[in-house]
Amino acid sequence: MKDLFAKAALDQIPKILTLQDRNPHSPNYGCFDRNYWQYKIIDFPSGMSQEFVWPLALVYDMPLPDNPYHQQPNIKAWVEAGIIFAAKSSHPDGSCDDYFPFERAGGAAAFSLLACLESYRLLKLDNQQALKFFETRADWLAHHQESGCLTNHQALIVLCLEIASRVLNTQKWQGAIQQRLEQVLSWQDSEGWFQEYEGCDPGYHTLTIACLARVYDLGERTDERLRDAVANGVRLASHFVHPDGSYGGEYTSRNTYNYFPHGFELVGRWMPEALSINDQFLKGLNNGCGSCYADDHIVGHHTWNYLLTWKDFVDARPPTQPSQLGRVWFPNARILIDQRQDTKLYLALNKGGAFKFFRNNKLLLSDTQFSLQVRAGGKVKNAVGHLVGDYQYDIQDNQITIEGPLGWAKQKQMTPLNLMILRVVMLTIGRFFPNLIRKLLQKMLITGKNDAPFKFRREFQWQNGYWLLRDTLIATSGWQNVLTAGIGCDQTSIYVVMSRTFQSGQLQPWKDLTSDMHTLSSEQPLQIERQL
Repeated sequence: MKDLFAKAALDQIPKILTLQDRNPHSPNYGCFDRNYWQYKIIDFPSGMSQEFVWPLALVYDMPLPDNPYHQQPNIKAWVEAGIIFAAKSSHPDGSCDDYFPFERAGGAAAFSLLACLESYRLLKLDNQQALKFFETRADWLAHHQESGCLTNHQALIVLCLEIASRVLNTQKWQGAIQQRLEQVLSWQDSEGWFQEYEGCDPGYHTLTIACLARVYDLGERTDERLRDAVANGVRLASHFVHPDGSYGGEYTSRNTYNYFPHGFELVGRWMPEALSINDQFLKGLNNGCGSCYADDHIVGHHTWNYLLTWKDFVDARPPTQPSQLGRVWFPNARILIDQRQDTKLYLALNKGGAFKFFRNNKLLLSDTQFSLQVRAGGKVKNAVGHLVGDYQYDIQDNQITIEGPLGWAKQKQMTPLNLMILRVVMLTIGRFFPNLIRKLLQKMLITGKNDAPFKFRREFQWQNGYWLLRDTLIATSGWQNVLTAGIGCDQTSIYVVMSRTFQSGQLQPWKDLTSDMHTLSSEQPLQIERQL
């Protein structure tokens, strides 16, 4: 079964090579941002793209089954070219941009530096320009603090600085490593999950586990708190592998289907139950329940992680234990998992009751709450029930209710004028205050919730072996400005790079409620009843 990881990764290598400028006489030789060097539709290369050297280095080095790239000299040359382009395209302080000039993106800098460091070590390269770049970027990461609470980025930086210390044979970052690790540990909730913006995202959680497990595996950090943090994180993750082997989804804080398996293999050497999580996920991967990440910007993340998983796969594995009937409630994350008879419900009480429901190990219904198109202020806006918010809820043995206001979806798009303004700002004052710009964009596109004039009540009631679901929606200002209404299986309304990827469960049809809504008087509620 482990070869599924290798196959999924190898399938992405032709795409990654297509994204790279492989012409040695090109001024952009080694660049993986095809929009920059080939299409010429952006004015700077994304620093994140240089992360793609790592999958290439791994397939060059590893004797994978059906691997046509193994020990191919061109692959090695293209990896080195990618590292050198990362150095050339960086700012003098070692930072890089991802989505706008002078952004100085911490995540992009960390992902790409880790990839370049690991590739350099793996292929035993000897390049002074690369070594100088590694030191400059590591110095920048050691002192940079980005806005927003993204634990996976902080864990990545810890791992980067650990690897850089080895490659450059220095102890200069030991204080920064310890300080950053303390920050990561402080951002872990007592329930085991690591903070990602406004709550628990099991997908990014697996990346944090992968980084911390690798740090622990390096042997320098023997603090028992690190081992305990990783173990608690693994136990938390074990609850979010669905009965069909899929993982995560729209009921989590960042709406991702991310699953980074490598950490579970490393932890599985001393905590065997971690291996069962990967075994369950492999069954889902085998049945087509994985998510597609073949996107020009993010295709590298899972590719290198899958390859490392294959490389470090533990042969002796405990039998997978069936999940126990009953209820798991995470009050801090406000996520409820209820399993009884042949059903399993994953319910987000901090996201208006968005849920996934399984019966006989198959996804029966994915639901991301009410969605309305509303004419407001001369524009058509989207009111939704799945934004993170402080909803009222009541949990009983056989009844669960959630109620509160809908919120306005974050649908801000770039226009030529907006792009010109952003460029002017970043080329003038913004270049000196990139974190302030990032903070403003996060508030505009990701965090926070502005209430819309609609109130919902969602009620689950267990009776006669099934859940009865009753939804009620009240238009506090009437229905006259509502154009359409419905419920989707996969709606999200905040900007997250790795959300909105395709997963087979999203083939469920849209539930159109427009005709029901149009029959109502302004005071009448919209009511729906369904049996799960």
